[in-house]
Amino acid sequence: MPDEAPILVDGTGLGTIANEPGVAKPDPIVVVDKMRRAFGGIVAVNVDHLEIQRGVITGLIGPNGAGKTTFFNLLTGFDSPNTGHAEFNGASIDGTSPHTLARRGMVRTFQLTKSLTRLSVMENMKLGSQKQGGEVFWRALVPPLWLTQDREIEKRADVLLERFKLSHMRDEYAGTLSGGQRKLLEMARALMSSPEVIMLDEPMAGVNPALTQDLLEHVKGLPDEGVTVVFVEHDMDVVRDISDWVVVMAEGSIIAEGSHSTITANRDVIDAYLGTHHDAPIDFDEEAARITEDEAAAAREIARDEEIVQKIEEAGDDDD
Repeated sequence: MPDEAPILVDGTGLGTIANEPGVAKPDPIVVVDKMRRAFGGIVAVNVDHLEIQRGVITGLIGPNGAGKTTFFNLLTGFDSPNTGHAEFNGASIDGTSPHTLARRGMVRTFQLTKSLTRLSVMENMKLGSQKQGGEVFWRALVPPLWLTQDREIEKRADVLLERFKLSHMRDEYAGTLSGGQRKLLEMARALMSSPEVIMLDEPMAGVNPALTQDLLEHVKGLPDEGVTVVFVEHDMDVVRDISDWVVVMAEGSIIAEGSHSTITANRDVIDAYLGTHHDAPIDFDEEAARITEDEAAAAREIARDEEIVQKIEEAGDDDD
Protein backbone atom coordinates (compact mmCIF):
# COMPACT_ATOMS: atom_id res chain seq x y z
CA MET A 1 0.00 0.00 0.00
CA PRO A 2 1.26 3.54 -0.71
CA ASP A 3 1.91 5.89 2.20
CA GLU A 4 -0.72 8.35 1.01
CA ALA A 5 -4.43 7.55 1.21
CA PRO A 6 -5.93 6.49 -2.10
CA ILE A 7 -8.18 8.76 -4.10
CA LEU A 8 -11.76 8.59 -2.87
CA VAL A 9 -13.08 7.33 -6.17
CA ASP A 10 -16.22 5.85 -4.61
CA GLY A 11 -16.80 8.27 -1.73
CA THR A 12 -15.67 5.73 0.89
CA GLY A 13 -11.90 5.63 0.44
CA LEU A 14 -12.15 1.96 -0.51
CA GLY A 15 -12.28 2.25 -4.28
CA THR A 16 -8.59 1.51 -4.84
CA ILE A 17 -8.16 -1.00 -2.00
CA ALA A 18 -7.10 -4.55 -2.84
CA ASN A 19 -9.74 -7.19 -2.23
CA GLU A 20 -7.72 -9.37 0.14
CA PRO A 21 -7.85 -10.37 3.82
CA GLY A 22 -6.14 -7.96 6.21
CA VAL A 23 -5.71 -5.20 3.62
CA ALA A 24 -4.71 -1.79 5.02
CA LYS A 25 -7.32 0.98 4.93
CA PRO A 26 -6.68 4.70 4.36
CA ASP A 27 -8.31 5.79 7.64
CA PRO A 28 -9.03 2.85 9.96
CA ILE A 29 -11.01 3.54 13.12
CA VAL A 30 -10.57 -0.01 14.50
CA VAL A 31 -7.44 -2.14 14.03
CA VAL A 32 -7.07 -5.76 15.16
CA ASP A 33 -3.80 -7.73 15.29
CA LYS A 34 -3.17 -11.41 16.08
CA MET A 35 -6.43 -11.80 18.01
CA ARG A 36 -7.15 -15.35 19.12
CA ARG A 37 -9.84 -16.83 21.36
CA ALA A 38 -10.13 -20.53 22.10
CA PHE A 39 -12.62 -22.43 24.23
CA GLY A 40 -10.85 -25.58 25.30
CA GLY A 41 -9.56 -27.14 22.11
CA ILE A 42 -11.93 -25.16 19.85
CA VAL A 43 -10.56 -21.98 18.28
CA ALA A 44 -13.50 -19.58 17.90
CA VAL A 45 -11.55 -16.54 16.67
CA ASN A 46 -8.17 -16.40 14.98
CA VAL A 47 -7.89 -13.02 13.22
CA ASP A 48 -4.42 -12.20 11.99
CA HIS A 49 -5.12 -8.58 10.96
CA LEU A 50 -8.21 -6.51 10.25
CA GLU A 51 -8.77 -2.80 9.73
CA ILE A 52 -12.22 -1.21 9.73
CA GLN A 53 -12.49 1.94 7.66
CA ARG A 54 -13.87 5.05 9.33
CA GLY A 55 -17.19 6.43 8.10
CA VAL A 56 -18.38 3.43 6.09
CA ILE A 57 -20.72 0.48 6.58
CA THR A 58 -18.84 -2.81 6.94
CA GLY A 59 -20.74 -6.08 6.78
CA LEU A 60 -19.33 -9.07 8.67
CA ILE A 61 -20.65 -12.30 7.18
CA GLY A 62 -19.93 -16.00 7.38
CA PRO A 63 -21.60 -19.37 7.91
CA ASN A 64 -23.05 -20.32 11.28
CA GLY A 65 -20.27 -20.96 13.81
CA ALA A 66 -17.78 -18.78 11.94
CA GLY A 67 -17.00 -16.75 15.10
CA LYS A 68 -18.71 -13.47 14.20
CA THR A 69 -20.50 -12.84 17.50
CA THR A 70 -17.46 -13.98 19.52
CA PHE A 71 -15.37 -11.48 17.54
CA PHE A 72 -17.90 -8.74 18.39
CA ASN A 73 -17.68 -9.74 22.05
CA LEU A 74 -13.88 -9.48 21.99
CA LEU A 75 -13.90 -6.05 20.37
CA THR A 76 -16.51 -4.60 22.73
CA GLY A 77 -15.10 -5.92 26.01
CA PHE A 78 -17.70 -8.62 26.71
CA ASP A 79 -15.00 -11.27 26.36
CA SER A 80 -11.20 -11.28 26.46
CA PRO A 81 -8.88 -12.78 23.83
CA ASN A 82 -6.21 -15.31 24.76
CA THR A 83 -3.77 -13.29 22.68
CA GLY A 84 -3.91 -10.26 20.43
CA HIS A 85 -4.26 -6.51 20.33
CA ALA A 86 -6.95 -4.05 19.26
CA GLU A 87 -7.03 -0.27 18.80
CA PHE A 88 -9.87 2.22 18.58
CA ASN A 89 -9.07 5.67 17.24
CA GLY A 90 -5.38 4.86 17.48
CA ALA A 91 -5.47 3.97 21.19
CA SER A 92 -5.32 0.49 22.69
CA ILE A 93 -8.60 -0.99 23.94
CA ASP A 94 -7.06 -4.17 25.34
CA GLY A 95 -8.79 -5.08 28.59
CA THR A 96 -11.20 -2.13 28.35
CA SER A 97 -14.64 -2.70 29.89
CA PRO A 98 -17.81 -2.37 27.79
CA HIS A 99 -19.07 0.73 29.63
CA THR A 100 -15.71 2.46 29.19
CA LEU A 101 -15.73 1.66 25.49
CA ALA A 102 -19.25 3.04 25.23
CA ARG A 103 -18.09 6.30 26.82
CA ARG A 104 -15.24 6.43 24.31
CA GLY A 105 -17.67 6.02 21.43
CA MET A 106 -17.98 2.29 20.62
CA VAL A 107 -21.39 0.75 21.28
CA ARG A 108 -23.11 -2.44 20.19
CA THR A 109 -26.40 -4.29 20.01
CA PHE A 110 -27.01 -8.00 20.60
CA GLN A 111 -28.58 -10.98 18.86
CA LEU A 112 -30.75 -11.39 21.96
CA THR A 113 -31.99 -7.95 22.94
CA LYS A 114 -31.01 -6.41 26.28
CA SER A 115 -33.91 -4.02 26.86
CA LEU A 116 -34.96 -3.49 30.47
CA THR A 117 -38.44 -4.94 30.36
CA ARG A 118 -39.77 -3.31 33.55
CA LEU A 119 -38.82 0.19 32.45
CA SER A 120 -40.76 2.16 29.88
CA VAL A 121 -39.52 2.61 26.33
CA MET A 122 -38.64 6.23 27.11
CA GLU A 123 -36.75 5.24 30.27
CA ASN A 124 -34.77 2.69 28.25
CA MET A 125 -33.91 5.41 25.75
CA LYS A 126 -32.77 7.87 28.40
CA LEU A 127 -30.39 5.29 29.85
CA GLY A 128 -28.42 5.42 26.61
CA SER A 129 -27.51 9.09 26.95
CA GLN A 130 -24.03 9.92 28.25
CA LYS A 131 -22.92 12.26 31.09
CA GLN A 132 -26.29 12.85 32.72
CA GLY A 133 -26.13 15.21 35.67
CA GLY A 134 -28.90 13.35 37.48
CA GLU A 135 -26.76 10.21 37.65
CA VAL A 136 -24.53 11.82 40.28
CA PHE A 137 -25.99 11.05 43.71
CA TRP A 138 -25.83 14.48 45.31
CA ARG A 139 -27.06 16.24 42.14
CA ALA A 140 -29.94 13.79 41.86
CA LEU A 141 -31.26 15.17 45.15
CA VAL A 142 -31.61 18.65 43.60
CA PRO A 143 -33.82 18.35 40.48
CA PRO A 144 -33.27 21.93 39.24
CA LEU A 145 -29.63 20.98 38.62
CA TRP A 146 -30.54 18.34 35.99
CA LEU A 147 -34.15 18.86 34.86
CA THR A 148 -33.19 21.04 31.88
CA GLN A 149 -30.74 18.43 30.62
CA ASP A 150 -33.31 15.69 31.21
CA ARG A 151 -35.87 17.50 29.03
CA GLU A 152 -33.29 17.86 26.25
CA ILE A 153 -32.53 14.14 26.48
CA GLU A 154 -36.24 13.35 26.18
CA LYS A 155 -36.49 15.51 23.07
CA ARG A 156 -33.60 13.61 21.46
CA ALA A 157 -35.19 10.32 22.47
CA ASP A 158 -38.53 11.33 20.95
CA VAL A 159 -36.83 12.15 17.64
CA LEU A 160 -35.20 8.70 17.54
CA LEU A 161 -38.40 6.93 18.58
CA GLU A 162 -40.24 8.65 15.75
CA ARG A 163 -37.45 7.66 13.37
CA PHE A 164 -37.72 4.01 14.42
CA LYS A 165 -41.53 3.94 14.41
CA LEU A 166 -41.76 3.49 18.18
CA SER A 167 -43.16 6.84 19.30
CA HIS A 168 -46.59 5.31 19.95
CA MET A 169 -44.95 2.99 22.50
CA ARG A 170 -42.88 5.60 24.37
CA ASP A 171 -44.75 5.20 27.68
CA GLU A 172 -45.29 1.43 27.49
CA TYR A 173 -43.15 -1.09 29.32
CA ALA A 174 -40.35 -2.40 27.10
CA GLY A 175 -41.48 -5.92 28.02
CA THR A 176 -44.68 -5.40 26.02
CA LEU A 177 -42.77 -4.88 22.76
CA SER A 178 -42.47 -7.58 20.13
CA GLY A 179 -39.07 -9.12 19.43
CA GLY A 180 -38.63 -6.95 16.35
CA GLN A 181 -39.63 -3.79 18.22
CA ARG A 182 -37.08 -4.59 20.92
CA LYS A 183 -34.43 -4.77 18.20
CA LEU A 184 -35.46 -1.31 17.05
CA LEU A 185 -35.44 0.00 20.62
CA GLU A 186 -31.96 -1.36 21.23
CA MET A 187 -30.61 0.29 18.10
CA ALA A 188 -32.30 3.59 18.93
CA ARG A 189 -30.95 3.45 22.50
CA ALA A 190 -27.43 2.81 21.21
CA LEU A 191 -27.67 5.93 19.06
CA MET A 192 -28.62 7.99 22.14
CA SER A 193 -24.94 7.86 23.16
CA SER A 194 -23.87 9.61 19.92
CA PRO A 195 -21.34 6.85 19.11
CA GLU A 196 -18.48 6.96 16.64
CA VAL A 197 -18.81 3.22 15.98
CA ILE A 198 -21.99 1.18 16.29
CA MET A 199 -21.75 -2.61 16.01
CA LEU A 200 -25.03 -4.31 15.14
CA ASP A 201 -25.41 -8.04 15.68
CA GLU A 202 -28.10 -9.27 13.24
CA PRO A 203 -30.11 -6.02 13.42
CA MET A 204 -32.82 -7.18 11.00
CA ALA A 205 -33.59 -10.53 12.65
CA GLY A 206 -37.19 -10.56 13.84
CA VAL A 207 -38.01 -7.10 12.50
CA ASN A 208 -41.36 -6.76 10.72
CA PRO A 209 -40.68 -6.82 6.95
CA ALA A 210 -42.80 -3.68 6.62
CA LEU A 211 -40.26 -1.82 8.77
CA THR A 212 -37.13 -3.42 7.37
CA GLN A 213 -36.70 -1.08 4.41
CA ASP A 214 -37.16 2.02 6.59
CA LEU A 215 -34.62 0.65 9.04
CA LEU A 216 -32.14 -0.05 6.24
CA GLU A 217 -32.46 3.54 5.08
CA HIS A 218 -31.70 4.75 8.62
CA VAL A 219 -28.62 2.54 8.80
CA LYS A 220 -27.41 3.75 5.39
CA GLY A 221 -27.73 7.34 6.63
CA LEU A 222 -25.55 6.84 9.72
CA PRO A 223 -22.17 7.47 7.99
CA ASP A 224 -23.49 10.90 6.95
CA GLU A 225 -23.92 11.57 10.67
CA GLY A 226 -20.30 10.59 11.37
CA VAL A 227 -21.07 7.06 12.58
CA THR A 228 -19.08 4.04 11.43
CA VAL A 229 -21.25 0.92 11.18
CA VAL A 230 -20.17 -2.71 11.53
CA PHE A 231 -22.93 -5.29 11.31
CA VAL A 232 -23.39 -9.05 11.32
CA GLU A 233 -26.09 -10.27 8.95
CA HIS A 234 -27.13 -13.52 7.24
CA ASP A 235 -29.52 -11.95 4.74
CA MET A 236 -27.35 -11.34 1.68
CA ASP A 237 -29.93 -8.99 0.18
CA VAL A 238 -29.44 -6.75 3.21
CA VAL A 239 -25.66 -7.04 2.92
CA ARG A 240 -25.79 -6.08 -0.75
CA ASP A 241 -28.14 -3.17 -0.07
CA ILE A 242 -26.30 -1.34 2.70
CA SER A 243 -22.66 -2.46 2.93
CA ASP A 244 -19.76 -0.47 1.47
CA TRP A 245 -17.31 -3.23 2.37
CA VAL A 246 -17.75 -6.88 3.30
CA VAL A 247 -15.54 -9.00 5.58
CA VAL A 248 -16.00 -12.78 5.51
CA MET A 249 -15.22 -15.07 8.45
CA ALA A 250 -15.00 -18.86 8.41
CA GLU A 251 -13.80 -21.10 11.24
CA GLY A 252 -12.73 -18.01 13.21
CA SER A 253 -10.50 -16.48 10.52
CA ILE A 254 -10.90 -13.70 7.97
CA ILE A 255 -10.90 -15.43 4.59
CA ALA A 256 -11.94 -12.55 2.32
CA GLU A 257 -12.59 -8.80 2.15
CA GLY A 258 -13.98 -6.64 -0.60
CA SER A 259 -17.05 -5.17 -2.22
CA HIS A 260 -20.20 -7.29 -2.32
CA SER A 261 -19.73 -8.09 -6.00
CA THR A 262 -16.20 -9.41 -5.51
CA ILE A 263 -17.14 -11.38 -2.39
CA THR A 264 -19.99 -13.28 -4.05
CA ALA A 265 -17.62 -14.39 -6.81
CA ASN A 266 -14.84 -15.42 -4.43
CA ARG A 267 -14.23 -19.19 -4.53
CA ASP A 268 -13.02 -19.31 -0.90
CA VAL A 269 -16.29 -17.69 0.21
CA ILE A 270 -18.37 -20.08 -1.88
CA ASP A 271 -16.50 -23.07 -0.43
CA ALA A 272 -16.93 -21.75 3.13
CA TYR A 273 -20.69 -21.40 2.72
CA LEU A 274 -21.38 -24.47 0.61
CA GLY A 275 -18.71 -26.89 1.79
CA THR A 276 -18.45 -30.00 -0.38
CA HIS A 277 -21.27 -28.67 -2.57
CA HIS A 278 -19.06 -25.86 -3.78
CA ASP A 279 -20.02 -26.47 -7.39
CA ALA A 280 -23.74 -25.91 -6.72
CA PRO A 281 -25.38 -23.00 -8.59
CA ILE A 282 -24.67 -19.63 -6.98
CA ASP A 283 -27.04 -17.39 -8.93
CA PHE A 284 -30.40 -17.53 -10.69
CA ASP A 285 -29.01 -18.14 -14.18
CA GLU A 286 -26.80 -21.01 -13.02
CA GLU A 287 -29.66 -22.51 -11.04
CA ALA A 288 -32.01 -22.32 -14.05
CA ALA A 289 -29.37 -23.93 -16.27
CA ARG A 290 -28.83 -26.69 -13.71
CA ILE A 291 -32.57 -27.38 -13.46
CA THR A 292 -32.88 -27.56 -17.28
CA GLU A 293 -29.94 -29.96 -17.45
CA ASP A 294 -31.39 -32.16 -14.68
CA GLU A 295 -34.81 -32.23 -16.38
CA ALA A 296 -33.21 -33.23 -19.69
CA ALA A 297 -31.24 -36.00 -17.98
CA ALA A 298 -34.41 -37.25 -16.28
CA ALA A 299 -36.27 -37.22 -19.61
CA ARG A 300 -33.48 -39.26 -21.25
CA GLU A 301 -33.58 -41.79 -18.42
CA ILE A 302 -37.35 -42.16 -18.71
CA ALA A 303 -37.03 -42.62 -22.45
CA ARG A 304 -34.45 -45.36 -21.91
CA ASP A 305 -36.68 -47.11 -19.38
CA GLU A 306 -39.64 -46.98 -21.78
CA GLU A 307 -37.46 -48.36 -24.57
CA ILE A 308 -36.36 -51.28 -22.37
CA VAL A 309 -39.97 -52.04 -21.36
CA GLN A 310 -41.04 -51.95 -24.99
CA LYS A 311 -38.27 -54.39 -26.01
CA ILE A 312 -39.25 -56.78 -23.22
CA GLU A 313 -42.91 -56.67 -24.33
CA GLU A 314 -41.89 -57.27 -27.95
CA ALA A 315 -39.75 -60.24 -26.90
CA GLY A 316 -42.76 -61.70 -25.06
CA ASP A 317 -44.94 -61.34 -28.12
CA ASP A 318 -42.34 -63.19 -30.22
CA ASP A 319 -42.32 -66.10 -27.75
CA ASP A 320 -46.07 -66.41 -28.07
